[in-house]
Amino acid sequence: MTDAHGSASPTNEGRAQGKPQGRRRSRRRSNKRRRPQFIRTIPPITYPDLPVSERREDIKKAIEDNQVVIIAGETGSGKTTQIPKMCLELGRGRTKVIGHTQPRRIAARSVAERIAEELDQQISDDTSLVGYKIRFDDTISKHTAVKLMTDGVLLNEIQRDRLLRDYDTIIVDEAHERSLNIDFLLGYLKQLLPKRPDLKVIITSATIDPESFAEHFADASGSPAPIIEVSGRTYPVEIRYRPLVTERENPKTGEVIEVETDPLDGLVAACKELMRAGEGDILCFFSGEREIRDAAEALEGEFAGAGGARKVDVLPLFGRLSNAEQHRVFRTGPRRRIVLATNIAETSLTVPGIHYVVDTGYARISRYSNRTKVQRLPVEPISQASAKQRSGRSGRIADGIAIRLYSEEDFEARPEFTDPEILRTHLSSVILSMAALGLGDIERFPFLQAPDNKSIRDGVALLQELGALASTKDAALTPIGRDMARIPTDPRLARMLAAGHANNIIEPIAVIVSALSIQDVRERPLEKQQQADEMHARFKANSDFVSLLKLWNYLQEQRQELSANKFRKLCQREFIHYVRVREWMDLVRQMLSVVQDLSWKIPNIRHVRELVFEPEAIDEDLVHKSILTGLLTHVGMREGNSKQFTGTRGSHFVVHPSSHVSKKPPQWLMAAELVETSQVFARTVGPIDPSWIEAIAPHMVKYNYSEPVWSSSRGAAMVHEKVLLLGLPIVADRMVNASKVDRALARELFIRHALVEGDWRTRHHFFAHNQKLLSEATELEDKARRRDIVVDDQALFDFYDARLPEKIVSSRHFDSWWKKARHKDPHQLDFTLDALIDSEEAAKAADEFPDVWRQGSLEFELSYVFMPGDPDDGMTMRVPIPLLANVSEPETRWLVAGMREELAIALIRSLPKPLRTSVVPASNFAAAALRRMVPFDGEFGFALAEALRELGGQGISAQDFDWSRVPGHLRMQFAAIDRRGNVIEKSRDLQYLQNKLAGQVTSAIAQAAARSKTAAPSDVAQHTPSRRKGSKKQAGTSTGVLATADEWTVDGIGVLPETVETVVDGQTLNTYPAIVISKRGAEGAAKDRVTLKAFPTKQAADGQQFTTVLNMMVAACTVSPKQMIKGLPLRQRVAMENTPGGVDGLVNDVVALACRDMLMKLGPVIRDPEKCEEVVGTARSQGPGRVRQYVVALAPAVLAVADMSAELKGWSGEAIDDMRAQLDFFLGKHAIARNGIEHMRHVPRYVEAMRARLELMKTDPDKEEDLDDEVQEAFELLEKTKKRLPTARAASPQIKEVRWMIEELRVSLFAQNLGTAHSVSLQRIRKKLEKIR
Repeated sequence: MTDAHGSASPTNEGRAQGKPQGRRRSRRRSNKRRRPQFIRTIPPITYPDLPVSERREDIKKAIEDNQVVIIAGETGSGKTTQIPKMCLELGRGRTKVIGHTQPRRIAARSVAERIAEELDQQISDDTSLVGYKIRFDDTISKHTAVKLMTDGVLLNEIQRDRLLRDYDTIIVDEAHERSLNIDFLLGYLKQLLPKRPDLKVIITSATIDPESFAEHFADASGSPAPIIEVSGRTYPVEIRYRPLVTERENPKTGEVIEVETDPLDGLVAACKELMRAGEGDILCFFSGEREIRDAAEALEGEFAGAGGARKVDVLPLFGRLSNAEQHRVFRTGPRRRIVLATNIAETSLTVPGIHYVVDTGYARISRYSNRTKVQRLPVEPISQASAKQRSGRSGRIADGIAIRLYSEEDFEARPEFTDPEILRTHLSSVILSMAALGLGDIERFPFLQAPDNKSIRDGVALLQELGALASTKDAALTPIGRDMARIPTDPRLARMLAAGHANNIIEPIAVIVSALSIQDVRERPLEKQQQADEMHARFKANSDFVSLLKLWNYLQEQRQELSANKFRKLCQREFIHYVRVREWMDLVRQMLSVVQDLSWKIPNIRHVRELVFEPEAIDEDLVHKSILTGLLTHVGMREGNSKQFTGTRGSHFVVHPSSHVSKKPPQWLMAAELVETSQVFARTVGPIDPSWIEAIAPHMVKYNYSEPVWSSSRGAAMVHEKVLLLGLPIVADRMVNASKVDRALARELFIRHALVEGDWRTRHHFFAHNQKLLSEATELEDKARRRDIVVDDQALFDFYDARLPEKIVSSRHFDSWWKKARHKDPHQLDFTLDALIDSEEAAKAADEFPDVWRQGSLEFELSYVFMPGDPDDGMTMRVPIPLLANVSEPETRWLVAGMREELAIALIRSLPKPLRTSVVPASNFAAAALRRMVPFDGEFGFALAEALRELGGQGISAQDFDWSRVPGHLRMQFAAIDRRGNVIEKSRDLQYLQNKLAGQVTSAIAQAAARSKTAAPSDVAQHTPSRRKGSKKQAGTSTGVLATADEWTVDGIGVLPETVETVVDGQTLNTYPAIVISKRGAEGAAKDRVTLKAFPTKQAADGQQFTTVLNMMVAACTVSPKQMIKGLPLRQRVAMENTPGGVDGLVNDVVALACRDMLMKLGPVIRDPEKCEEVVGTARSQGPGRVRQYVVALAPAVLAVADMSAELKGWSGEAIDDMRAQLDFFLGKHAIARNGIEHMRHVPRYVEAMRARLELMKTDPDKEEDLDDEVQEAFELLEKTKKRLPTARAASPQIKEVRWMIEELRVSLFAQNLGTAHSVSLQRIRKKLEKIR
């Protein structure tokens, strides 16, 4: 691949001219025979008037007297063209050749043409004494005495002619550029000179540090090679410093401050200053293309004339410009020109007409980063030598002026010379060439300036990564490395070709590699970038590499169809560089020629002109795999959905905008090039599958493994494997068999998890047998809550370990072995129960933990878990959901015999300390108490308290035990299960579970009752009325309905029995029937439907029957809301109308309350349909009158609440919020029905007490707060009691009574003058609550 100056990397240039290895020996023999027979005739030599001509005698003498001569001279001195003629004049080049190297191909060709012209020779003539040899072009013949070539061509010839026997003189021109090739060539020549004493070496250089070359070629005595300095033809240059940062003194404060000028403003000012100095063009130096574009925009805006006319031509000059744009720089015109250039104009190109220079002082210098392993192009201050080169450009044709946009102090502080390329580039090509030439260790190679060891290690590491060098200490050249050394391109690209050969796709890879070796053939002129992009979009693909193949196909097809002239015009029209296209095609031809010379068996390689690829025939994955072999460290993983990529060694980069895939990059990609400018950019990218990396470069990846984990599905211990490529995770998490890492550990884990713990899916008989025995033995431990009954896991492990061969590491290995071993002894791996029991005494204690709980005729399955901290720790009763309501919580608190002593101890320890001191030690008193207690005789707490009192415990009652402090495993857990045995819900709070599942319990009971009736009518005949006229067919089991009818009559459903026997899970229990009335069809379209359903408890059935009859009474009691309030005082009527539900809602609540009160006196539970009809009739006849009475009694309360609500609107605060809640309690939603008419009669008094409280808040807020604290304490006591009680008891009449006592307490505190309905105090409320159970 070409370097920044267009030169080839070491040993690459000229390899295409090589012949097959097998021909070398014969060619050398023929050369030996030919050399003595041919002596070239040298014509008379003349010299033009140049500075070097004046020193030719000194130069010739130095060449004759010394093996090495250093000639230093400025550009224009003539050293390049005249020194070869001096050598000819000295008789050199007659039998051998004078080799003359140039760093660039264009220079080699143009110098050859100039020397031939001065010798009156035609370069194209076969008899010419002067010829050149560069990539793709060779004019050398046997008559050639002076051979111009690039340094890469000479380095390549070293592989065939280690002693350079074809040459008697080597001239290395432009040595001061210190390119990688030049430094390598100088080092090789230093080694060669002692072996070739007849060989003359001439080093020509600018006047930049010629002493370093002289010292490098010092003789055996240490004397440096002679230096002859030749002056050049230059004119004086005035240097002006115009720094962008200046220091100024503040006239007011005297403080010195820095003033910074914008770089573009400084540039414009410098150009204006030079334009005032006189006529002539201006050359400005910049660090890069972006800076040039910014400057061009600023200058064009500054120097634009009236009406858009231009005063000056602003011309950019950088490497990526098209030929036409570059040529504009070399054509002068009528207007003054300002040329904006990168450092390409320092030495590589001479721009005509330049009188003035503006030097910004910066350049992009190619540097290889040892940290990121990326070739960077950072912007750096230039060296003093480069600054002198730049300023010197203004003194070629006349006196000049150079303005430096930095200070003289800055200039003096800069390094004298630019670091040579060998210190700032990757050394892989050099190392590969040296390995192929057998030049030994690079660290001992006589470089002019040796590279640091870190760079050398990086170069070796890359070649080992590519497989060119063995990954051993000696890093020997591998067979693939030997082939790579003979391929004229960068080692990465050579590796791609080798992979292309292995994958049998050498032709497309050769095309891609050749494209990567040269500058992009696609052009993007500054003024036509959008048009160019549109043209190039035709070749868009999901990979830039595939895009190159599409472009190649297009160019090949067009070249075959068009004439050469038309093809050239097409390239120009479609923004494609014609010359680079020709170079690309020539390079492909060269690549294919080289690979044919390599011992690779490649059949039917097509001629380049026929090389077109069918799109569907291209295996893109194979192409990308081949390319990946050379770009292993240039891969990246996308960071989420961003466009940022993480690369190897912790690097980060983005895809360059010029790439077709930059807008929608793949998840993983590889890049032909990673270059750091403003950030790290990936150029020429393509998608990859990260799994390819592991297969392509196993020597590059590292594996990290997690701790092993057991996989029951795989029957093996597994580890999480993470595959890393230089820190980049190419496989983030992959499960692999632990035996891959540690076979002994994998075997141990298999035995422990699969065989000992039973975490294994298998059908082996021994395994099922052993698991059953273990389960039985473990149940004993769960019951006894101790882990010393069954032998420990280690004993089980030892049992299996002693019987299994060492090779068994997984279920697959075990199955293979057991398939044969079981035929010899099928019981070899069987456990026995005796062998599993380690404590006979503990096993006997487990008898106190039965498997069945019996409650009357019902039986429930018990299970035990011994796992402290687990939610299921302790004992669990499995209750079929229809039976849930029949479970007695007081009985279950007795637990089983084996757990009662621990329960008793826990309850004793929960006692308050004053009480607990009389019953210590708790364990002794617990055991003694249990001997006095009769199991299931009353509630456990009462029985224990009584026994402790008998034993001397003072003042202990059942209420003193704090059940919340009892460990969870000492409280029965209830698991409600469905018909299939699945757990629906479980809890240690039976009341909570029964309430939560009440609906499901009722439904299940109804369905069970219906099933029992359908399956065995004789079981329920005694409770089920015979079917009479008017009754409907019993519903099916899916509805859970015992019977249905249009109405409840004696002849239909009849009188309801108290109970109905039902069979659930084979157990007989009593259920309780009740009438449910539901709407059927649209409202008014049909009569209500009467259904007889069974309920799990008498309470539930009585509640439903009460609700059914009440609803019938409410429906029969029809009143007019307006009539009900008629005759009331106006304010009372208004207050009623303004209640949240209005008069209608309020009267409806009163109707329900009146009917309920009547039903409570007449019923309350009515099972006889005739009695029901009588009650409904009473509601119909007497109900309206009672409603009117209730409304009249309620009206004062409604008015009082309304007045207080209005009064509170002007207040705010916590106390006011409390009072609003108080009003809501009095008359909120459904409050009338909930409170009853008797309590509502007192509301006006309560409201009057609230008004007194408001007055107190005004006059003595502190006292009001103290009194309210007492009220709030009463509320806290009430809430604590409700939490303590079962859920069903939280709404009991006793609790409601205490709630109204609190209202009386408020009256006694805030308005004693109003009097209370009964004596009340906080202490009375506390005692009342303590009595509630």
